[in-house]
Amino acid sequence: MNISSLFRRKRFSDIMAHASEFSESEVHLKKNLRVIDLIALAIAAIIGGGIFSTIGTAANDGGPAVSLLFVFTALACSFSALCYAEFASRIPLSGSAYTYAYASMGELVAWIIGWDLLMEYSVGNIAVAISWSEYFTGFIHGFGLHIPEYLAMNVATAREGFNEVIGLMAKGTLIQDIPQRAMYGYNAWINAPTLFDYKIIMNIPAFMIVSFVTFLVYIGIKESKNASNLMVLLKLIVILMVIAVGAFYINTDNWTPFAPNGFVGVMKGVSAVFFAYIGFDAISTTAEECKNPQRDLPKAMIWSLIICTILYVLIALVMTGMVSYQQLAVADPLAYIFKVVHLDWFSGLVAFSAIIAMASVLLVFQVGQPRIWMSMSRDGLLPKRFAKIHPKYKTPSYSTLVTGLVVGVPSLFMNLEAVTDLTSIGTLFAFVIICLGVLSYGNESSEQRPKFKVYYINGKYIIPALSVLLFALVNYLKPTFVKDVFTNFYNNIPLTMFLILLVVISVFAFIKRLSLIPTLGLIINLYLMSELTVVNWLRFGIWLIVGLVIYFLYSYKHSKLRNIV
Repeated sequence: MNISSLFRRKRFSDIMAHASEFSESEVHLKKNLRVIDLIALAIAAIIGGGIFSTIGTAANDGGPAVSLLFVFTALACSFSALCYAEFASRIPLSGSAYTYAYASMGELVAWIIGWDLLMEYSVGNIAVAISWSEYFTGFIHGFGLHIPEYLAMNVATAREGFNEVIGLMAKGTLIQDIPQRAMYGYNAWINAPTLFDYKIIMNIPAFMIVSFVTFLVYIGIKESKNASNLMVLLKLIVILMVIAVGAFYINTDNWTPFAPNGFVGVMKGVSAVFFAYIGFDAISTTAEECKNPQRDLPKAMIWSLIICTILYVLIALVMTGMVSYQQLAVADPLAYIFKVVHLDWFSGLVAFSAIIAMASVLLVFQVGQPRIWMSMSRDGLLPKRFAKIHPKYKTPSYSTLVTGLVVGVPSLFMNLEAVTDLTSIGTLFAFVIICLGVLSYGNESSEQRPKFKVYYINGKYIIPALSVLLFALVNYLKPTFVKDVFTNFYNNIPLTMFLILLVVISVFAFIKRLSLIPTLGLIINLYLMSELTVVNWLRFGIWLIVGLVIYFLYSYKHSKLRNIV
């Protein structure tokens, strides 16, 4: 094996030739999307499970200061969004970060990021499906309809609830004082039928919504677009109503202390808050279905990020103003805050909006994942059937069905926390690769200048200066960090590696005069990754190792570039 062949790159001329070939073929994707449709798709993906579910846990850890975490995370995403926008303008082809990495950093990196995007999109949709199920069962319960608990959750959550209730009862806790969520799991465990000593517990609503959305995506991008636009309109109306109505119930005393657990407490919510931003990059997978991708994709990414950040900050302030942050660690925080102020009818409206919102998130990612697999198949890295376009519906039919199975089956059995953390680290890794790609690809004079390009600011002195400030900040926030590295090295590995990489990046910035914006995006995303636990990193590492095994057993041998480069 020639090591250099692992980094063979797709040339710009080949990419454009492929784009022309696929668009002019008899069976091709339909061009139906305008800039307003792309903004709606991005908002559909971003405003979903995060704002209606994981934001409660983040607020419980960080207090009202979680609103600042949304701003910080948006800033991190904005640098990455600008890099995505340049690539989307430069390479108007489906595949998102996979295609961009293939052109800028070579085949092995492209495979890694394609495998990583499976984690971001498909695994992320498992989390959204689980959240959707919780809101849906709670919503229909308000109408007197009841799905048995063992058919609306997973085994791990049910067992955890059962053990918690047994422990509390052993201590003399009264039934009415046991947390409702624990009782839900307890009831699921004791009522579930048994087969060969195995409890039959599965999340049927999660599976059903994935099946419905997969069908919608299968039959066409136009149908998916229309459904997405309608759902976005509905949930934006409800979110604006939440802000407007909730403002009248704000008690400013709840904003004190603003950061009850300090900086560390605020940063504990990184995974949950970042999960709320996942989605703006997904629209780049629809490049071949855009009427003017080189102009419209950059606009849609940037505008959707601005709109959603404003809404997130306002929601966080209203939520923590209405109810003490200590009460927000619930599955449905936005619906819960209106129950507390005895607006049950409005709580029901929010729950209904959450059902719509999370369905729209599922829709966007179920659109995105098949198109990445389609692009990988076109390059020979996956079997040919993944690139098959349905002759009637003009969608990647086989990839869409496989995506439905990959998301639907695990959603029956997995729990929310594990998949949320995996999705966050996978997305951050994709952002890191995109920022690196712009740094390595953006200044090639032989390439056609894109309609949108990240503005070059010389980072020679700025990056090292900011790095010194970051070291000082770490020393201030964690004065015992150096000592902790030696006494508790395992838990400090991510932050230690970040600081080492920060020194390396600073040296390269000084020597190579690196562009400021993509370099800042790189640093911020690496820092956010360092805030995730070692367990998340180990799971991510195992995932990548599995992907590399598949690459060397199949993809390397079948790559269409193998006989060219």
